[in-house]
Amino acid sequence: MKKIIASENAPKAVGPYSQAVEINGTLYISGQIPVVPDDGSVPETIEAQTRQSLKNVGAILEKAGMTYANVVKTTVLLDDIANFGAMNAVYSEFFTTEKPARACYQVAALPMGVKVEIEAVAVK
Repeated sequence: MKKIIASENAPKAVGPYSQAVEINGTLYISGQIPVVPDDGSVPETIEAQTRQSLKNVGAILEKAGMTYANVVKTTVLLDDIANFGAMNAVYSEFFTTEKPARACYQVAALPMGVKVEIEAVAVK
């Protein structure tokens, strides 16, 4: 059965999509940009933006009864691949054991002019 997951501790969807959808124990989390849900601000550095994007992912995981340990795949979108190392350093703080599969791409632009967007798939 399909279940829509929405956390008040992550930014609200700004279009015709859900923060996440769970079906048969698999959670598909929409790309999370580094918007602070409390005030709508966006941190400036790639490190702070990566951290906030992953905190947003974490809030959605928590709402679904999961943790970062349940994540099996992520996709990271960067506005500049030169930020790969800095993003990776922060990313490794969140995924310390049994790291998920991952793809990382440089894209032409991201919503709100942010530097990073991260989507994830998790399994119970």
